[in-house]
Amino acid sequence: MNTLLLVPVLATLLTPVVSGDDVKLPAMFRSGMVLQRDIRVPIWGTANPGEQIKVEFAGKAAQVQANTQGNWRTLLGPFPAGGPFKMSITGKTEVVIDDVLVGEVWVCSGQSNMEWAVRRAKDPDQEIRAASFPKIRLFKVPRRASVTAVRDVDAKWTAVTPKTVADFSAVGYYFGRELFESIHVPIGLIQSAWGGTPVESWMSEQAIADKRFAPLRKRWEERAKKQPRHPHRPSNLFRGMINPLLPYGIRGVVWYQGESNASRAEQYVALFPALIEDWRGHWNQIDNKDFPFYFVQLANFTVRKGQDPRTWAELREAQSLALRLPNTGMAVTIDIGNPRDIHPRNKQEVGRRLALLARARVYGEDVEDSGPMFRRASPAGRAIRIEFDNSYGLRARGDGELLGFTIAGSDRKFLPAEARIVGRDVIVQSDEVPAPVAVRYAWTDNPTCNLVNHTGLPASPFRTDTWPRVTAGKH
Repeated sequence: MNTLLLVPVLATLLTPVVSGDDVKLPAMFRSGMVLQRDIRVPIWGTANPGEQIKVEFAGKAAQVQANTQGNWRTLLGPFPAGGPFKMSITGKTEVVIDDVLVGEVWVCSGQSNMEWAVRRAKDPDQEIRAASFPKIRLFKVPRRASVTAVRDVDAKWTAVTPKTVADFSAVGYYFGRELFESIHVPIGLIQSAWGGTPVESWMSEQAIADKRFAPLRKRWEERAKKQPRHPHRPSNLFRGMINPLLPYGIRGVVWYQGESNASRAEQYVALFPALIEDWRGHWNQIDNKDFPFYFVQLANFTVRKGQDPRTWAELREAQSLALRLPNTGMAVTIDIGNPRDIHPRNKQEVGRRLALLARARVYGEDVEDSGPMFRRASPAGRAIRIEFDNSYGLRARGDGELLGFTIAGSDRKFLPAEARIVGRDVIVQSDEVPAPVAVRYAWTDNPTCNLVNHTGLPASPFRTDTWPRVTAGKH
């Protein structure tokens, strides 16, 4: 028998919903749940103060004593993938949870492009009819903005069927389906997303307290008095839709968000990595502290009249700068957007590209997970040479001329440029810019661009200069 000692319980322990007379469990612990394999999984709940609790699962057990407030938490495992199993939690009474799988658990979060349901995405009828995956389980967190830390959610685990998948995140589902068909273990997908919301809504109060974000806090000082539960208010969605999930054992997060921060792209340079570190700190998984965090770079889209089209380019740059953090990855979608629709329907390909990251970096498959990524630029006479990572088989999609490159001299005026592939590099030049100093690629909201590598994955937009952003100082 493997017995683990009590782990300290936070004051925000979830209000229980599954219960015996005394032992009560949060909504995460229900029939049909998926536990994360190969880590010690947190299991928690409430009981009578001082009550002895025994948790048994898959041949292992842990004993723990409820504290003076009746809260208890323990760790159990690790376990290999498998199931279904039963879990029993026993105090003076017993709670039994059946149909428990062990596999890979991912949180799917962000704004509307993550929330966008299968029934509203590409080929809905065909995809819904084919959705029969009893070992892929879904958990959909209801929308809730809160001024206090929410302790539970009204949700349950369901297996993938035509009924259950229709209103689930299309990106999340297609990501999970790709993983399941590749690694063949149970998959748990937790959707926690809300359309139109900015990144700061999803960050904890501790993260927003950073002095860099003082303008955000000040902006909401007066507004919050009239709209305290507004979903855009900093931390409201963390309290209402992320806190209830903590500290459920997960493999990682897939994230699709940024549209609502595009006008403040320079601020996003600090906000986005702060969110990643914030979530990792709050999940605080003993065996998986720096869990994978994979995100979607914004697709091509024509912004409304009057908005500078470079704001979206700068938001994409801010996203790419988050790759400096460990265990992060970015799915580039600059080629599959819809210029007239901020919600492009091809969520299958978005999910596939996110899954490529996980397949290569988490599950060790020999697959290319990224298109060309800018590495460095160097002078080449009257031209500039651009070097890339992931550059095997560079080509123009459609095998025509390369599109999307501009070049500038010291006057900082960018003009269309000729670009040609030389081995794994691209040489960029223009007769109108005899002394070039900077190159930009796909540097607008809806660029015409076509650089890919041998897999057909697109190059990420980039710039070689560090000149001031058009979103500088916008908070």
